[in-house]
Amino acid sequence: MTARKALLHLLMALGISTIATTLSAQQPAPPKAEPPPAPQPATPPAATNAPAENKASGDAMQGTAAYYSNRFNGRRTVSGARFNNSLLTAAHKTLPMGSRVKVTNLKNNHSVVVTINDRGPTNPGRIIDVSRAAAKRLGFVHAGLTEVKLEVVGKTAIKRSRHKKA
Repeated sequence: MTARKALLHLLMALGISTIATTLSAQQPAPPKAEPPPAPQPATPPAATNAPAENKASGDAMQGTAAYYSNRFNGRRTVSGARFNNSLLTAAHKTLPMGSRVKVTNLKNNHSVVVTINDRGPTNPGRIIDVSRAAAKRLGFVHAGLTEVKLEVVGKTAIKRSRHKKA
C-alpha cells in the first residue's frame, strides 16, 4: 500500500506540472492597440451651468426670495457693513460682494436693484434674502416669500462700518 501511495503521489505531481506547463505555453496574444478616439468638438457650457462667481452683467437666475427679519438690523454682514433694513441690500450664496443685482418679482413684475453685502440665504430652496425696504418695493412684505428673477447688472464698492462691533 505504501508503494501504491507513492506512485499515486508521483502521478499527481506529474499531472499538475504537465497542466501548469501546458497552461503557461498557451499565453494569450497581446491586446491590439486601439487608435485614440477622435477629438470631439468643444461645446460651450450653458449659461445656467456657469458658477455664480462667473456671472456677467445680464445673466439671470430664478428662484424663491425672502426678506431679512428686523432682528438682524444693526448686525454685521459678511462684507463688514452693518445691516440696515431701510437700505436696498441682499444676501446671496455665491455672487461676489458688491454685486448689483436687479431683482424682479415674477408675480407682479415689480423690480428693484440691490447690492449684495452678505451671504445667505440659509434656508434650502431660496436664492436670495433681501432687506425689508427691497421687499416692500417688490411688494411681498405681507407674503414673506415670492418667486423672483435675478439679473446681475454691475458691481459697486461696499462701505464698511467704522464702528467696532458692540
